[in-house]
Amino acid sequence: MPYLTLKDSTSLFYKDWGTGQPIVFSHGWPLNADAWDAQMLFLGNHGYRVIAHDRRSHGRSGQTWDGNEMETYAGDLAQLFEHLNLTNAVMIGHSTGGGEVAHYLGRYGTKRVSKAVLIGAVPPVMVKKESNPGGLPIEVFDEIRANTAANRSQFFQDLALPFYGYNRSGAKVSKGIIDNFWFQGMAGGHKGLYDCVKAFSETDFTEDLKKIDIPVLVLHGEDDQIVPYMDAGVLSAKILPNATLKTYPGFPHGMCTTEADTINAALLAFLQS
Repeated sequence: MPYLTLKDSTSLFYKDWGTGQPIVFSHGWPLNADAWDAQMLFLGNHGYRVIAHDRRSHGRSGQTWDGNEMETYAGDLAQLFEHLNLTNAVMIGHSTGGGEVAHYLGRYGTKRVSKAVLIGAVPPVMVKKESNPGGLPIEVFDEIRANTAANRSQFFQDLALPFYGYNRSGAKVSKGIIDNFWFQGMAGGHKGLYDCVKAFSETDFTEDLKKIDIPVLVLHGEDDQIVPYMDAGVLSAKILPNATLKTYPGFPHGMCTTEADTINAALLAFLQS
């Protein structure tokens, strides 16, 4: 399996499959690159080169005590772009990964990237504050931190239910998907996952979004219980200079997995447009 040794000697795991125009995926918390399996197989089979990394302290990448914040995440991604010499790439980010994509583009620009997709993404900012009155109270994220610190194994089992909408009446629950969510979460480093809660909830991506001058597709489930769509995807689409917004009634936060056929079709149409 490929690893990149970053400038601070941290090992960054990544998958690099197929040939063609590169598509670079950034995953959500507390997951890893395997969260993109459905999209990577589908788009790889349609002639694209598909690349996904495990963010530092997630999955198979090195577990670091420091650097588990958006500035470093974006810098790690920039090193991966340089290592693979990627150009004309499409960036796709889900949840926390959407923040990573936005911050990369805001900091490093779009010279290597032609399009981007934000799916159930955390921008512009999740936490409630004076400039973001529709956000979630800080106590919500304090509770996530407390549960992660106290018993993350049980917490990840519990969190999978709202993540995939399995707590809704009539939902067809997949034990395999829940187990995979738990497995990916437990593969990450405890300290890094704890720190990442602050990164995805308190980072303000507003200025990053304003700088993104390429076409951006914004996808969000209207029944997203993790990142409520009205204060995330809808607001991001208003800030982005060149955005297309699609929302899906009844779709959960983890819709890339539970509604893969619909999401894959939307991605392919955007890539071919």
